[in-house]
Amino acid sequence: MISIYKLKPAFQSLLRPMVKKLYDAKITANQVTVAACVGSLIIAAIMAFFLPNTLVLWLMPIWMFVRMALNAIDGMLAREFNQQSKLGAYLNELCDVIADSALLAVFIFIAGINGYAVLLIIFLAFLSEYAGVMAPLIGASRRYDGPMGKSDRAFVFGTLSVVIALNLIDIYWINIVLYIVIALLIYTIFNRIRQGIRETQSSQE
Repeated sequence: MISIYKLKPAFQSLLRPMVKKLYDAKITANQVTVAACVGSLIIAAIMAFFLPNTLVLWLMPIWMFVRMALNAIDGMLAREFNQQSKLGAYLNELCDVIADSALLAVFIFIAGINGYAVLLIIFLAFLSEYAGVMAPLIGASRRYDGPMGKSDRAFVFGTLSVVIALNLIDIYWINIVLYIVIALLIYTIFNRIRQGIRETQSSQE
């Protein structure tokens, strides 16, 4: 299934020199995880405060990229520098959900946007991550299947923010995109469940 998540290995290779410097500076994976979450809450609050001035939405794609880098960095610090911990596993999942929800909620404050669609996207995004986290409970690996995983949502909503800031298309079409995202999230949930079950069946053969 097509997903931006598949580009993660190449992205990690670009970040590896920076990760080594952070490790040398005694920065831990958990600190990066928490920083990404707190940063997301601050950026979301700033955007919500300055709306309806849509120019503030330029912060969204910039922060989405920074956050994606921070998410890759905390994982690399944990895996490659022996910083994995039980607390880190909790922080990684919980902070992602909190950050996602805060950033997506900003769209509720944009004039003309269907707020109910945004709330449904937040709920379905939570369910999709929960479906991925549940896979180890049945003996599968943590599932990141698309087509609307965390990285894909970051790309879509970062792009929508730029489109809205530049007033490139009518807000009606933005709502249409939100409905498409809803459909893709529903499929993502189904796909993660299916792939998790398929993985356990394959291991038993």
